Amino acid sequence: MFIGTKFAELGAGYSPPLIPYYIGYMEKSSSVPVIVPTRSHSLVEMPASVGRYVEAGLQGAANTKRGYAADLRSFEDYCQHYQLSHLPADVSTVAGYVSQLADRGKKYATIRRHVAAIAKLHQLAGQPSPTSHEALGVVLDGVARVHGKRQRQAPAFTVAELKQAIRALDLTTPTGLRDRALLLLGFAGAFRRSELVALNVEDVEFTRLALVIHLRRSKTNQYGEEEDKAVFYAPSADYCPVRAVQDWLAVLDRPTGPLFTRMSRGASRRAAQPGTARLSDQSVNDLVQRHLGAAYSAHSLRASFVTVAVEAGQSNKAIKNQTKQKTDAMIERYARLDDVKRFNAAQYLGL
Repeated sequence: MFIGTKFAELGAGYSPPLIPYYIGYMEKSSSVPVIVPTRSHSLVEMPASVGRYVEAGLQGAANTKRGYAADLRSFEDYCQHYQLSHLPADVSTVAGYVSQLADRGKKYATIRRHVAAIAKLHQLAGQPSPTSHEALGVVLDGVARVHGKRQRQAPAFTVAELKQAIRALDLTTPTGLRDRALLLLGFAGAFRRSELVALNVEDVEFTRLALVIHLRRSKTNQYGEEEDKAVFYAPSADYCPVRAVQDWLAVLDRPTGPLFTRMSRGASRRAAQPGTARLSDQSVNDLVQRHLGAAYSAHSLRASFVTVAVEAGQSNKAIKNQTKQKTDAMIERYARLDDVKRFNAAQYLGL
């Protein structure tokens, strides 16, 4: 069987449904062979026993799958409107779609994600991908030149701004204690919001020197390799991420389950109490904007860590130990050092 769709049973001219309908679906029968699409557009038959591993290999991060699903719905709508085939798609079809996205003001990075989704769709169907055609590369280069490829990046806040936000929290309430723990841990640990919401109480280990967070998976660790982050005690208890997590855990009062949860209102005169449902990605973004300002986002927690660390003279190796980034180039991308008044060698010319 093919992952999620038995093409042989549906006829040669059948166009399979989009990724959300067949990624993640595996037939329960253990006797049906698995047909694996390859990047060379061939289909390789494998025994049914490898089915679940093939499925895992074809999947990506959850956010990537959601983005691809929405992008492919958009592409299929475009093809239906102009009566074009979306699978397999001609390079001229994809080029026209890219041009329409650019004319609608879509960011270059967004357009590239749409193209990647189309490539993934063709890979899963065992079809040659039009996205590798040189002509499409020329169109994408033209889009980049005309509209620019600079991404809007989440700004970095300063440590002073973070401390001001912490001081404004009502720490007599469970919500205030949760928000303080999330903001300080998110910043000191250079966490992605997807990592923060995935943390469980059992992932937290307190040691004499630091709080160690055991990450099970992350955007750059899709294979579940053991990966740790260390968060250290701060001189002031008010801004110490380790003590903030300890205070929150005392309120949470459970040995397992989500570390950061939604709050349950309960009685009208009682402060909201920790619920059992895990915070969502969007909730983390809303929380950051509520306390630090609308200009910032959840990604600012991570960008601010890198920026502050670079400004403090920390080595790329030390920064990557915390961010888990693979290359120095990613540190350059994350560091928000484009303020010409704050970060400029012209200040130190000795004139």
